[in-house]
Amino acid sequence: MINELTLKNFKSWKEINQMRLAPITGLFGTNSSGKSSIFQSLLLLKQTLESADRSLPLHFGGEREYVELGSYHDVIHKHAADKSLGFAFKWDLVEQLEIVDPDNATSLLFKGQDMAFSTEIEFPTDKKLRVKRLGYTFDDREFTLSKKDKGNKYQLGPTKQGNGFRFIRTVGRTWDLPAPFKFHGFPNQVMTYYQNSEFLLDVQRQLEEQLSRIHYLGPLRNRPKRRHIWSGNEPSNVGQRGEQVVPAILAARDRGRYISPGYRKQKQTLEDRVAFWLKQLGLIHSFSVVPTSRGSDLFEVKVKRGPKSAAVLINDVGFGISQLLPVLVLCYYAEEGSTILLEEPEIHLHPSVQMGLADVFIDVIKNRNIQIIVESHSEHLLTRLQRRIAEEELEPDKVALYFCSSGPSASKLDPLELDPYGNITNWPKDFFGNQFAETASMQEAGLKKQIAAETEE
Repeated sequence: MINELTLKNFKSWKEINQMRLAPITGLFGTNSSGKSSIFQSLLLLKQTLESADRSLPLHFGGEREYVELGSYHDVIHKHAADKSLGFAFKWDLVEQLEIVDPDNATSLLFKGQDMAFSTEIEFPTDKKLRVKRLGYTFDDREFTLSKKDKGNKYQLGPTKQGNGFRFIRTVGRTWDLPAPFKFHGFPNQVMTYYQNSEFLLDVQRQLEEQLSRIHYLGPLRNRPKRRHIWSGNEPSNVGQRGEQVVPAILAARDRGRYISPGYRKQKQTLEDRVAFWLKQLGLIHSFSVVPTSRGSDLFEVKVKRGPKSAAVLINDVGFGISQLLPVLVLCYYAEEGSTILLEEPEIHLHPSVQMGLADVFIDVIKNRNIQIIVESHSEHLLTRLQRRIAEEELEPDKVALYFCSSGPSASKLDPLELDPYGNITNWPKDFFGNQFAETASMQEAGLKKQIAAETEE
């Protein structure tokens, strides 16, 4: 799970300093206040990692990427190309990492289950994007690769030499190191220039695995199809627009995946769990994915509105069900340890279903070890989270809520403080609009109508 995020000069954010991320993190605020940019920072790193070009520190994307951000000039805060971009975050490893001493197989050099990474990217006068510095912190030691003042050469070093550890040069290998690959990778020469540096590959791999476990679902999900082709593939997620939702369901069925709905409760299939929530949220009675004919690779999504209703295609029921389905499937399809980014999951959903989404998220973080970061405009989703805290169904420290706003020169991030009763103690002005003013104006208008009617009489 990602515990902390820091950004420097990214789009509308001049700086986000050590933003705490919890199992459920909610981003609220006005339009164009920088909420989506927080998602984009993580997706930019993820798509760079997946890019085939190892020499490019950041891959700003294209039409079929997670994000299409243009160029460095478009991304850097206030288009100030002389400034550098900074990304940093901390996360928990799925399992403890142990680094064996190469000189003593029975001894450990380092061990731990938390890690931090930071990188700084610059765009110098030669107009070639480059890494200024990168660093990993593990077991209270920081391993860095930083650019020298002259040329395009780099130097390796632990800036904190705990327990006397130092990198040992290979005899005869006194050359400087070349540039890193992408934004995060130690060059291959590190392994040959230094005798005891191979563990850096293990450290680096933890970052790559963490970014690979980030999954994103956008606000504009595809309209449902009447039929879906499945060739046996196993998608990594449901797609940015939910286009892979049916293949994900079928892959989970084919691989025999089961989900634990809680302590001492019988395991369920993905389809069963999704059907449970669709029924629990009052949308339909039952749900299934079936082949159009025996042995066919064409499938249909069918639902029943009531216990005695005929099964119909999902296209023939309310549009909201098809928009909710990718959210539910992703929450129960993503591998444990994942971070799910959900952008406005409440679109096209009734207020009561928006509230029920909060219960889905609580179930997922409790039983699947999955982190959910949600950007939302839904007051209903928020109030359900507050209620569950008051009912002690959700611990306050399992939630981090933020209000994003547009300042005069940069976006501003305000943490919302929750007490044990679910109350937000520092509620921003006009958080969800001025409801009191709306109610007062409505009552005033009604009073005027009543006086006018009595005068006419």
